[in-house]
Amino acid sequence: MIIIAGHELVAAEQRDAFVATFRDLVTRARDFDGCIHVAITADSVDPERVNVIEVWRDADAMNTWRKQARAPKAEKPKHMEIKRYDATDGGPLF
Repeated sequence: MIIIAGHELVAAEQRDAFVATFRDLVTRARDFDGCIHVAITADSVDPERVNVIEVWRDADAMNTWRKQARAPKAEKPKHMEIKRYDATDGGPLF
């Protein structure tokens, strides 16, 4: 399982428009074979922060998606801190 997680910082007055730019991409990713979860969302505390999370069945699914994703043109964030994590197991939270 591959997890992509982190955040980007954009101007507070542009954050909602920035998130909306990715709506189609998120919708298509969620329908893609091997996608477990994708979300690009406004943070509930920091008005400049956009949270990013992707969970993929495996690297092959993620890489296949990336080759055809057609990401939208968006303003470059002021700061970006997003990392890839390789998970070996998952299960119920409680």
